[in-house]
Amino acid sequence: MLEDLVVVVVGTSPNIGAGIALGTASAGATLVCVDRKATYAESCAAEIRATGGEATAAVIDATDDSAVRKCIDGVVGRLGRVDGLVNAAAYYDERGLLDMPAQAWHQQLDVILTSAFLFTKHVADAIIHRGSKGAVVNVASTAAHQGQPGNIAYSTAKSAILGFTRAAAMDLAPHGIRVNSITPTSTDMGEAQQRAASWGEPGDRWQASSRAELRRALLPMGQMPSPSDYAAAVSFLLSPQAAFITGVDLRIDAGAVAKYWGTVPDAEAGVGAERPGDAR
Repeated sequence: MLEDLVVVVVGTSPNIGAGIALGTASAGATLVCVDRKATYAESCAAEIRATGGEATAAVIDATDDSAVRKCIDGVVGRLGRVDGLVNAAAYYDERGLLDMPAQAWHQQLDVILTSAFLFTKHVADAIIHRGSKGAVVNVASTAAHQGQPGNIAYSTAKSAILGFTRAAAMDLAPHGIRVNSITPTSTDMGEAQQRAASWGEPGDRWQASSRAELRRALLPMGQMPSPSDYAAAVSFLLSPQAAFITGVDLRIDAGAVAKYWGTVPDAEAGVGAERPGDAR
């Protein structure tokens, strides 16, 4: 599906980002694994190579304009081209409006949003300069569609990713570059735990949270997607099969955003039960 394409994945921690990188590599792409943490970028690239794929690592600060430009120039210099980009950089600091310091607010928005702006800009420049076509996929979140209490900066940044996707799609459409996003939801941590263990990363960080079972029960499909599920969607959006898809958000969320707010799914019966008075 992605043979002969060079894809840059920004943010390759053991969970969603690495899952997407490994999935796009298995679809035939040559990967550049980017992360500010060396063990994430290098371990992800090494795992791809160990499974027969082609990958290199780049350890940079994704919020640094000159570093991002240098990174993409280096990719083109080594591999001759860049065709695709996945913006999956994330930073978690779950605090609400009244508790979030301004500095922490700026940091979280920079990691999620500014990194997407910088990489999209410089990858697009490289594609246009080469006279080819390309595709960008941004990773949003169900928190981008719904108001999540106690998570103000993350929710705001991911909401902005949706707007950025649409605006960038319009700017780049004349150049043959498509820009789309995916919306993950609460994610099954099994893949992340296995990957973290194989990379020698502390396993406790990738354990399912105490809220995981509750969130799973609230999903209409009754189970959480895994990073490999997101990778399949990303691979499609990067591929020629999605040649006329741009400016859209593809939700891989087990029905989370589509669900009526008052519905409590009954996983055993496969139906939703509404509380009295919920039909408003």
